Parts: sequence; structure tokens; C-alpha cells
Amino acid sequence: MDNDTTTISLFEEYTDYGDYDENTSSFQDDASTAPCSLKETWLFVGRFTPVSYLLVFILALVGNVLVLCVIRRYRQSRHSPCSFSLTDTFLLHLAISDLLLALTLPFFAVEWINGWIFGWFVCKLAGALFSLNLYCGVLFLACISFDRYLAIVHAINISWRRKTCHAQLACAVIWVTCLGLAIVDVRYRDVEKLQFSNMFVCQMVFSHETTQQWQIGLQFISLFLGFVLPLLVMLYCYLRIFKALCNTTPRRQKRRPLRLIISLVVVFVVSWAPYNILRTTDSLRSLGFFDNTCHINNVLDVGIVVTESLGLAHCALNPLLYGLVGMKFRRELALMCKTVLGPKVCSGSAKWSHGWGSTRRAPGSFSSVDSENTSYFSAVA
Repeated sequence: MDNDTTTISLFEEYTDYGDYDENTSSFQDDASTAPCSLKETWLFVGRFTPVSYLLVFILALVGNVLVLCVIRRYRQSRHSPCSFSLTDTFLLHLAISDLLLALTLPFFAVEWINGWIFGWFVCKLAGALFSLNLYCGVLFLACISFDRYLAIVHAINISWRRKTCHAQLACAVIWVTCLGLAIVDVRYRDVEKLQFSNMFVCQMVFSHETTQQWQIGLQFISLFLGFVLPLLVMLYCYLRIFKALCNTTPRRQKRRPLRLIISLVVVFVVSWAPYNILRTTDSLRSLGFFDNTCHINNVLDVGIVVTESLGLAHCALNPLLYGLVGMKFRRELALMCKTVLGPKVCSGSAKWSHGWGSTRRAPGSFSSVDSENTSYFSAVA
């Protein structure tokens, strides 16, 4: 949908092709007079995208609402907004970001079925919310890894780490920065009719004065802030944590935290690397680094949509990777279940939380085990 890393659909690809389905030879194989056909690509994407978006929406909605409910329950027992750990603060903002991102997906699922029927205001709002929360989500993941790095590798003083107002300030900076990036959607997104059908779509519409180099520049800025920078931070922090745990933790105790570290990095890379690689390839194609052919364009179209759905699934996996692995988090969830549904219905959840279902509340973060300086990764089940 938009022209940066946060694009959802390939409607703009059809716009980029312009006369792709008209009487033009711009994207013809071997200078053939026959235009490239989008029929098969359109049919596949039109069937795949609504299903994948709605599936991600449902899973992300359930998971992140659970995270927010548990956090709310936990905070109600504390008297100060700056009372629980930095990681918990980042986890709260991550859940909000992922939830808002998921709430935009049904709009775009409907778009692939019936076209955009929600008007230009909702188009700009949904596009901006999507971009805003996609940027925020990956940056909050980087913040969580940096906080764990400080707590484990450098054993930052507990009294300093209790001042989670510092984390609130960092979160505010991230929200404001990403809001500035999302302004691009507010400025350039609009509802337009496709040249090759009667459907109206919500897409980025750049004026003729907007150079292609500027558009490609936006894509590379998005690539850096939305993937490269968070990945570098995560790799550095988790490698240092990995090394510290290997040197200081007994062999039996370090298997689970090390597996979790590997899982966090691998899931992030597998989720977002394919999409960003294809978007970069598409940008290089636009700059003329290799020939345009119908086959390449169709492969990029299908590949971008499929890998983007894989990336969006990350917002449904975050509650599992960053929340439910914590024993205190699961204990709070078991207690909440007992309160809402009764002890008999939730008897299994008490066992699942490894006996942490007592009413006595242990100190520290619900995303760690014992204290604010305890490794978040020791919470692995």
C-alpha cells in the first residue's frame, strides 16, 4: 500500500506499472507486443491476502488482549506507574502497538474482496496507523533486548531500573518518531480507481513532481529503521547475553534461556528478512539495476504479499515470545482465569503456571522470575 517498508498490498505495484495492462511495451518480455498479464497474480493475491490478514488479526487480537489484561491486573496491585520493570513497560507498549496494527488488517482484507469502501479519511487513518505501529513494534523489540542486555551483562543497579519513567520517556520518543514517519501516509495516501478494473483502492499516490529517487529513498529509510537497526541492536544485545550466560550459568540452567535467545532472533529474521529482501529487490528493479520482465514482476508481486503476511504474523507471535514464556506472567494469567471463570475451569492453568498460582505476589517483573536483575530468559517454561 505505501511506498516504504510498511506496504501491505501490491495495488501500488499496479500503479507503478501504469500501463502494464494497457497498450504499452514498458514491461514486455523481449520487447514483445503482448502486455504482461496480471490475471493469475491478481487471482492468487485476491484469495490469499484476505485469509492471511484475518487469521493474523484474530491471533494477534487474542494474544495481545491477554497481555494487556494481565498487565492491567498486575499494575492494579501497584501504586505508581513507575513501579514495575523496564521490560514490562516496553512489553505494554509492544502489546498496544501490535494490537493497533492488527486492528487495521480487516480493512485491507475487505479491500481485496470488494475494493476500498471506507472513504478517504479512513484510508489515510488506517494507512498511518499501520505504518506507525509497524515501526513502533520492531523498535520496542529492540528496546526489550537492550534492557535485558543492561540487566544481565552489566547488572544495572536495581534502584535505577525501578525508575521505569525512564522507559516511559523512551517509549514516548519512539511513538513521536514513528508518528513523524507515518505522516507520509497521511500526506500521500488516497483512494484511487485502478486502471485495469472498476475497484477503488487505498494506496500511496505521488505527484509527478515527486521523483522516483525520493520514493526509493523513503523505502530505504524504512528498511533501515524498520528492520536493519532493530536487527543490529537485537543481534548485539543477545550475542552479549548469550556469551554472558555461557560463562556464568551452570550448564543445566542455561539451556532454556539460550534456546529462547536463539528463538527470538530466528523468529524476527524469518518473519521480516524475506519481505525486506524482496522490497529491496523491487527498489533496485525500479532503479534499473536489472531488466524488467513479466516473470520478475509477477514473482515480486506474489513474493512481497506472501512474505509480508509472514512478517505481520510476528505481531501475533510476540505475546508468546515476550509474555507467556514468563512464569510470573503465566501465574498472573492463571489468577485472572480463576477470578473470571472459577477455580474448577482453570485448574489446568494452575499446573501450566508451574505452581505459581498462589495469591502471594513475588517481587519484581512479571516477565522475569525473581527480581528486576533476574534474567528475563530464566522465565522460559
